[in-house]
This record gives sequence, structure tokens and C-alpha cells, in this order.
Amino acid sequence: MKLKLLFSLIAILFVSVFATYASFPVERVSPNNVTTVVEKHKEVVTSPAAAAGDKSQLIALLLVLLVGGIGIHRFYLGYTWQGVVQLLTLGGCGIWSLIDLIRIITGDLQPKDGSYAKTL
Repeated sequence: MKLKLLFSLIAILFVSVFATYASFPVERVSPNNVTTVVEKHKEVVTSPAAAAGDKSQLIALLLVLLVGGIGIHRFYLGYTWQGVVQLLTLGGCGIWSLIDLIRIITGDLQPKDGSYAKTL
């Protein structure tokens, strides 16, 4: 009974939040009977780290050496899902972290959005 109630509340919350968002142009009529079209616009949300966009090979190397077992270097390089998998498997018991260490040193493991701004 409690589980059904919880799922019902989640469904109502989901519908109420996302039903107000339109992903297509919407016509709105103002009180003066003037019709305006509201276009969908793209919002750019960036963090300070993403705004800078500069990824250093040295920082990636230090991250894999210090906390490679939990995949922080993968998050830094932009590979979020691989970082989550490394976090859950503790870096493949260290094997995946060792492979990433070698790939970062050789320059084979690049940031997801391009190449390093600063290399070794």
C-alpha cells in the first residue's frame, strides 16, 4: 500500500514538473489579444571547470596516480560513465587504473572534447 502511494506521488510530481515544459514553439496570447510566438532557446549551463576547457595531461596523470582506483581522472577528462564504472569496480581492482596510467603517459587517453591544452 505504501509503495503504491509512493509511486503515485512520484508520478504526480513528475507529470506536474515536466508537463509545463514545451520543447516546441508555443503561441501565447497576451491580454491585449496580441499573439506572440515563444521560440525554444538553448541554454548553456557551464561550470567554471567546463568554461575554462583547459585539460592538463599532468593533472590527469596526478589524478590517476593518487586516486586512480576510484576513477576521478575519468571524470576530469569528461568520461562520466566510465568514471562511474571505475568508481563502482574500484578501477577494475587496479588493473584499469594501471592501463589508464600508461595511456595518459603515452598521450593515448585524451580528453573527451579534444586534446590536452598542456602536455608533459
